[in-house]
Amino acid sequence: MGAVFLFLVGFGLATTGGISLIFYLNFLPAGLLWSDYFAFIVTRIECYFLPIGLLIIWLVIYRFSNNP
Repeated sequence: MGAVFLFLVGFGLATTGGISLIFYLNFLPAGLLWSDYFAFIVTRIECYFLPIGLLIIWLVIYRFSNNP
């Protein structure tokens, strides 16, 4: 049961981070450059949720897989 909970936490974090990254893409049509976009998302904590969530998902799948 703990593995399912960790998987869902990782999925929620990855979803939140991915949506934030997509949301901040709306700054590009406003005149920001790609370098400005990347400099901005590095300062936002919610953008770090995507890699953290993917790491948690990968660890749960790797750790609790039923490999013979």
